[in-house]
Amino acid sequence: MYLLGYDIGSSSVKASLINAENGRCVASDFFPKTEAEIISVRPGWAEQNPESWWEYLKLATNAVLKEADIHHGEGIKAIGISYQMHGLVCVDRHQKPLRPAIIWCDSRAVPYGNRAFETLGKEQCLSHLLNSPGNFTASKLAWVKENEPDIYKKIDKIMLPGEYIAMRLSGTICTTVSGLSEGIFWDFKENKVADFLMQYYGFDHSLLPSVCPTFGEQGKVSAKAAEELGLPKGIPITYRAGDQPNNALSLNVFNPGEIASTAGTSGVVYGINANINYDPESRINNFAHVNHTSKQPRLGVLLCINGTGILNSWMKHTLFSEKISYDEINMMANQVPVGSEGVCILPFGNGSERMLENRKTSCSIHGIDFNRHKKAHLLRAAQESIAFSFKYGIDIMEQTGISVRKIHAGHANMFLSPLFRDALANVTNATIELYDTDGATGAAKGAGIGIGIYKDHNEAFSTLKKLEVISPDSQKQGEYATAYSRWKNLLEETISRKQEDK
Repeated sequence: MYLLGYDIGSSSVKASLINAENGRCVASDFFPKTEAEIISVRPGWAEQNPESWWEYLKLATNAVLKEADIHHGEGIKAIGISYQMHGLVCVDRHQKPLRPAIIWCDSRAVPYGNRAFETLGKEQCLSHLLNSPGNFTASKLAWVKENEPDIYKKIDKIMLPGEYIAMRLSGTICTTVSGLSEGIFWDFKENKVADFLMQYYGFDHSLLPSVCPTFGEQGKVSAKAAEELGLPKGIPITYRAGDQPNNALSLNVFNPGEIASTAGTSGVVYGINANINYDPESRINNFAHVNHTSKQPRLGVLLCINGTGILNSWMKHTLFSEKISYDEINMMANQVPVGSEGVCILPFGNGSERMLENRKTSCSIHGIDFNRHKKAHLLRAAQESIAFSFKYGIDIMEQTGISVRKIHAGHANMFLSPLFRDALANVTNATIELYDTDGATGAAKGAGIGIGIYKDHNEAFSTLKKLEVISPDSQKQGEYATAYSRWKNLLEETISRKQEDK
């Protein structure tokens, strides 16, 4: 008996097949093997072709079935989907995309969200939506409505990336309360779609899919999809969530006080709050977690930093023409002492940053001495700056009552780097626990909960394996505090200067 999980990321699509009885992953693969293309025809724009996600998913499915030696998907009982959040997919009545998907790191909609926030009022937005409309899906749709009216008129339904994949699998279009909240369409005070926001933007309610449960049947694999994927017709899709709520699920983070983190292209710290609360400056986000209900609130308090792992990747591809591994980069960076001997980087080169109040500061490198500094200094400064941006955001989270003393993370992406883990633990004074899991594996187990194979999340994740614990080092904390103070002063000076230039 197997469960199949998909993780639809902006750099790849991953599939994992797990044995439902023992919880072990029996096969896993991802495509493309190089990072997926992000189309950026203008500064601040980021789009992807939804059809490419489907093509990568087909390749990943074929690979895991072959690796597990399962013919025609025999024994697969349910499918779960994790996906990149906040995107916008527009389809016509034939379920065909009308334009490329506007993905999470696209910042063109910021002015639309800001105007809505100002017009509707801070109190109205934050008390009902728990966020500013910001750069989320609703504001992206507003951009399409104003700038591409011919396309807007043809839209039958709008979807998040995971909803598009579920539609391709089943032909059924539906969303969840969690999905509506991440698009900033959900009114937490009224416990329904936010009518006042829909009216402000002039959106018809028919554009939104019907609501289905996060855990439970959301459609079944169609005959057409079954033929394309080599799966049996009729496998139910029984779980779907955005990548950050799903990452928390993958780490068995369901209850207040528990913290999950990722550091891939973007970086995230995600905590659970039982109280309907918000940041008055709307620098961090609040969405319905996978187990949220109106009677038992569970909010995912999300700090998202766009410019994290993408900086490390940029350094790798820009500084080195030859093939070099991330392990080799980590070893080079570790040759330089804490503080990178004065080199300091602001890592915000991937669109507007919510925690900086939607400012687009751009990435900048400071303190270089041509006679002293080499590639290794840039590599270390990049990883330290990512850890420092986490610290800056965590301080904001703690102001809202989220205590960050233990961070659960998967052994992946930036958390594979001992230097990054060391810097993060020491600058935040938090213990980091690394687990053997990933988004696709978590989605598969979520599907097991949704179909009833597991009675609850504790049973589903009882086999979750802890790999390593990284504790703060009192001897290093002072060094990192000094380096962070210099970095923070530089960030605040840069923000102040850009405000004066306006």
